[in-house]
Amino acid sequence: MRELSAKCITDTIADLCGEANLYLPQALSDRIAAAAAAETDALPRQIMGTLQENLQAAASRQLPICQDCGMAVVFAELGQEVHITGGGFEEAIHAGVAKGYKENFLRCSIVADPLRRVNTGNNTPAVIHLRIVPGNTLHLDVCPKGFGSENMSRLQMLTPAADKAAIAAFVLETVRLAGSNPCPPMTVGVGIGGNFETVALLAKKALVRDPALPNADPYYAAMEAELLAQINATGIGPQGFGGKTTALTCAIEAAPTHIAGLPVAVNIGCHVNRHAAAIL
Repeated sequence: MRELSAKCITDTIADLCGEANLYLPQALSDRIAAAAAAETDALPRQIMGTLQENLQAAASRQLPICQDCGMAVVFAELGQEVHITGGGFEEAIHAGVAKGYKENFLRCSIVADPLRRVNTGNNTPAVIHLRIVPGNTLHLDVCPKGFGSENMSRLQMLTPAADKAAIAAFVLETVRLAGSNPCPPMTVGVGIGGNFETVALLAKKALVRDPALPNADPYYAAMEAELLAQINATGIGPQGFGGKTTALTCAIEAAPTHIAGLPVAVNIGCHVNRHAAAIL
């Protein structure tokens, strides 16, 4: 049994909150650079160039990439041979978010109650998705999620008679309804299967997958490429002003489901699809 202190978890989460809000993952930065080079019309090319300048300015000036520093979503894979000492696991994560947002002067956007909207003042609580896995390590992935894009996400319970075309139609409808609201070029996470609550989680996990890694199943990898091409064919373009790049990525995560249903969820992200990870 390996012991891991709650303080170590708190300090790591705090560091990841800062890192995720200041630096975009390299694979996504590369997608933005490639999209900028691919745009042929002046306006979308200029917009993509401005997005690149923003990333560079955030890194050099140590300022957030986006003014919406997001709701902290934490994916944690905890080895079953790890024993947390000196405090509770979830409390350590919440403390790390509070520390990271305050120390890095990040905007705090969380209200304690959805109807009596009083800001908590430290961006807590975080949304925590925990899996217990074999081993003696803790994998943490902090994913700040802004709500300009989160608000454009949708879920639909299709019937088992629905096919790939029906799923594609729902994804494309979601993208068209989103339009310029999520600050395109957007990132698109698609969940297929599971049940009502798990399909949304699948879409979120798809959204934060490394864009350099297609789905491990060739069937879904091909579907990802097809959907991305169809999304970019809508012509919404950077910031909604037209162009070739409506989305930088489209990723799919699938899971077993019931014979009587076919849940589908689409989680929209903006071009600032942030996350940072560490293994303890």
